[in-house]
Amino acid sequence: MDQPTPHPGPSGSEAQPVVCASCGTRPPGEIPPTWTCSVENGTRQYFCVDCARANLRAIEGRLDSSWW
Repeated sequence: MDQPTPHPGPSGSEAQPVVCASCGTRPPGEIPPTWTCSVENGTRQYFCVDCARANLRAIEGRLDSSWW
């Protein structure tokens, strides 16, 4: 692909709080390694482990979350 890789946003207290883009769940602290990150239309979105497992085939097929 010819698109540049987006750089991560600010860290620490400057960062936006992370919320699951599907169900609205918030992690208890930092983003757990079991959460999935997806860049859709230039926006970084995170999905909790439950939503990621429920939509694994769509994620692997690179479908935007609006399709699931």
